[in-house]
Amino acid sequence: MNVLFDHCRRERIGLPETVFCQGKTLETLAHLVREQASPGATPLLFTRLVPDAYESLPRDARDALDYHALSKTAFGGVLPPRENGRVAVVSAGTCDGPVAWEAARTLTYLGIGHTVYEDSGVAGLWRLSTRLEEINAHDVVLIVAGMDAALATVLGGLTPRPVVAVPTSVGYGVATGGSTALAAMLSSCAPGVCVQNIDNGYGAACAAARIVGLLDG
Repeated sequence: MNVLFDHCRRERIGLPETVFCQGKTLETLAHLVREQASPGATPLLFTRLVPDAYESLPRDARDALDYHALSKTAFGGVLPPRENGRVAVVSAGTCDGPVAWEAARTLTYLGIGHTVYEDSGVAGLWRLSTRLEEINAHDVVLIVAGMDAALATVLGGLTPRPVVAVPTSVGYGVATGGSTALAAMLSSCAPGVCVQNIDNGYGAACAAARIVGLLDG
């Protein structure tokens, strides 16, 4: 086990290093959990920690974590709250929940205020229109959508806020895997929509955090 952490990342870019759990052994994960729980240590965010892996951790390691099964995220503590900036996390459907909540939990860990608006897909446009005023009261809008990802274009044309869009792998047939949603977001006619990788709620939250960081300047 040879984990070399980038302890200076937060000072460099404003975002601490995060533990991507997929592919790591239980021994390594348990070591990292215990290390981040030690007195004076900076709390760590663990992503892609599937329920089976979490349940297989030693009891003391599990007890040290705040675990959220849907998003497959965990942390032992959160960073100090930011004074400025709020993010609206808007998902097209509840099937997009794992990615939307990965983003939301990352924002919680980073100390950034946010609101989650689930099931806002444009197939029932009223679900979005009735929430639009609330959404636009935030400083950044983070959109999570699969299938044809039409939400990114529609909401991207209705909000003046910076938009970070995340395609998900939700959908039938050619939509499965997220390539259709990714292409749709990249091809959006709403100008200025920034697009993250498929299912990367963590990356989208970090992009939003960079924007929020400008409000403290």
